[in-house]
Amino acid sequence: MIRQDSDEAQASGGEEASKLTPGLHVVATPIGNLGDLSPRAREVLASADLVACEDTRVTGRLLHLTGARNRLQAYNDHNAPEVRPRLLAMLAEGKTVALVSDAGTPCISDPGYKLVREAVEAGAAVHAVPGPSAVLAALSVAGLPTDRFLFAGFLPSRSMARRAALAELAPIRATLVFLEAAPRLVAMLAEAAEVLGGREAAVMRELTKLHEEGRRGPLAELAQHYAEAGAPKGEIVVVVGPPAAEASRPDPARVDAALREAARRLRPREAAAEVAAASGLPANELYRRLMELKNEDRGD
Repeated sequence: MIRQDSDEAQASGGEEASKLTPGLHVVATPIGNLGDLSPRAREVLASADLVACEDTRVTGRLLHLTGARNRLQAYNDHNAPEVRPRLLAMLAEGKTVALVSDAGTPCISDPGYKLVREAVEAGAAVHAVPGPSAVLAALSVAGLPTDRFLFAGFLPSRSMARRAALAELAPIRATLVFLEAAPRLVAMLAEAAEVLGGREAAVMRELTKLHEEGRRGPLAELAQHYAEAGAPKGEIVVVVGPPAAEASRPDPARVDAALREAARRLRPREAAAEVAAASGLPANELYRRLMELKNEDRGD
C-alpha cells in the first residue's frame, strides 16, 4: 500500500514524497517476462527497508534489471526458523519488509505463509502486492473448467505415494492443478491416467517465456506423447479437468461388459486402465469393480 506523506512533501519544497506503509508487503514477481512486474511492485521493491527472498542471486538479478538497489535477506526452507524472528522484529519496529519468491506469487508452495501467519498474530500489517502466478496463468489458458479448482502443488516423488495422493483427489469435483518436475512428468501423467481415468488435461510449460508451450488432450495421450518425445525442459504446470458429471457417466451394464471383455485379453490393472481411458471413469474404481465381477463369476 503506497501513501503520500504531505508533511514530507512540504518539507521538500512541494515535491511529493511517497513511502511505504509499515508492515509486510507480499510481492508477486514475474514468472518469466520482466514486463509483468507491476509499477507498484517495482516501487515496493525499491522502497522497502528489506527484501526477503528465496535466493538472493535470483532476486538480486531482478532488482538489477529494474534499477532497484535494496538490502536482501535470504528466507527459505533451510533458514526460515532462524531468520523469521529477525523479520518479525523489524516489523515490530515499524519497518517495511517485502517478501518475494524466486518467481510468481509468494506463499504458494514456499515457507512464506508461516511468516505471514506469525506477522498477523503479532499484529503487524500485511499487504498484498498481487501479480504473476504460474498456477493462475496455466489455469487461464488450459481450456478447462475454472469455476472450481484445487491447487495440489507437487505430488509425491515415489510411485506408490503418488498413486495414493491421486486416489485421494479423484472424487473432488473440481479442476486439479499440479506443479511437476520434468523428469517425473511421464510417470505422473501415466499414473494420473490410471487413477483418474480419461480426463482432459493440459501440460503448460515455460509460461510467459520465449519457449512457452501448451499441450492439451486426454491424460493417457499426453503421457504417451512425452514418453515418446522425452521430458520437456523448463517449469511445468499440469492442469487436469474435473471428473465426469454423474448424469454423463456410462451405463453400468456397458462398463461391466467392457471390463469383462478387456479382462479376457489383459491383466486386471491393464484392463481397468483401458476401460478408464475409454469411459473417463477412475481406473481404481474400475479395478475394484472388476474384482467384484470376478468374485461374482466364481460364485463367491
